[in-house]
Amino acid sequence: MPQNTVSDTPAYRRIQLALQKRIEAGELQPGDAVPSERELARNYEVSLMTARHALAEMEREGLVDRRRGAGTFVALPKIHFNRLASFTEQMASRGLPARSRILCASVVEGEQEAAARLSVPPHSRLVKIERLRQSGEQPFAVESCYLPAEEFVGLLSLPLERRSLFSTLERDYGIELAYSDEEVDATAASARTAELLTIHAGSPVLRIRQAIFSTQSKPTVYVIGLYRCDRHTLMIRRFRR
Repeated sequence: MPQNTVSDTPAYRRIQLALQKRIEAGELQPGDAVPSERELARNYEVSLMTARHALAEMEREGLVDRRRGAGTFVALPKIHFNRLASFTEQMASRGLPARSRILCASVVEGEQEAAARLSVPPHSRLVKIERLRQSGEQPFAVESCYLPAEEFVGLLSLPLERRSLFSTLERDYGIELAYSDEEVDATAASARTAELLTIHAGSPVLRIRQAIFSTQSKPTVYVIGLYRCDRHTLMIRRFRR
């Protein structure tokens, strides 16, 4: 079967892919200006309408913000609170690559807050997985996940750096996650967190604490996430009924 060539790709899509590649590589970061329609039309030898369509599609996908009279800018990643999704799924929904670097993966004891959120005794053994969340080379968040060690034997031997934790729990342990209770507030970045997120110590970070429940309404995972405030926009949809 013949493979698609560059000429088979619509011109507007080639522009999108080129800009997306620059975003993923960190050449264009959240808040940076994107080339104007006229620049894109000239650089890619297309019409203004084609360049405009490319930017409109990127805006629809949440990759850029178009501001009347100011230009087009790389959008801040959006956290959607109306759907429980893994970091991998969140990034995929925006067409961005998700990467994780494991900072710590061990069995711990004495984590009383996590134990309480998981409804297990205070000194229970817990699996702790701490990861640096990235899109491309850009750090987004530091996340610490806790799970009851007795229920997830062998979890630490799995390739968690390359897999979504949600999909691992579903595929390897037969657990279907259903909903989460979340607390959102702001806190100051410690020296270690600041270094990982490439911000100044004491800078504000968004803290999200999640107790994630299975379809059996059993608390299964407790997550503490510390997110760079300058790279996230909260998107909250509320229903009246």
